[in-house]
Amino acid sequence: MKTTSSVALGAALFVLAACGSENHPHACALVFSPTGISVDVAAPDASRIASASLRVCWDGTCRTKELGFRPSSTTVPLGCDGDGPDSVCRASASPDGGQHGFAAITDLPESPVQVTLTLRDRHRRAFVDQELLVTPKATRADGPGCGPQGVQAALTVTDGRLAAR
Repeated sequence: MKTTSSVALGAALFVLAACGSENHPHACALVFSPTGISVDVAAPDASRIASASLRVCWDGTCRTKELGFRPSSTTVPLGCDGDGPDSVCRASASPDGGQHGFAAITDLPESPVQVTLTLRDRHRRAFVDQELLVTPKATRADGPGCGPQGVQAALTVTDGRLAAR
């Protein structure tokens, strides 16, 4: 048991040392960044969503995902207690009438994909049914020296129009 603990401790120290080396000037926190496509729908379209699906195709492969949404918010600054570098600033989240969804697609490539987003109202009528070509990118939540954590693309719907973000 002691040997297993020593090996695990040694491996952990090696990883931390590597993150602080010349090639990695700061520690890598290993932030989780899932692979997939996010969708933000602005008001008033967001209030109409009863169901949503996202179809993503590349190289003869297609994935269809049902999207669940949650309310989105905007940041409202509440001021700072000074102007210095040690000043504390406050902010609050305020609902903005939008909705946010995410479709996990674990094998999403870093190359162009054809996306079809369909948003339906409570009568099952599609009020958005649009296609778009997007190129997902690797995320680097810990910074450029720490390597990619996931591949993502982001879409927005504003005034019934689909766009890449």
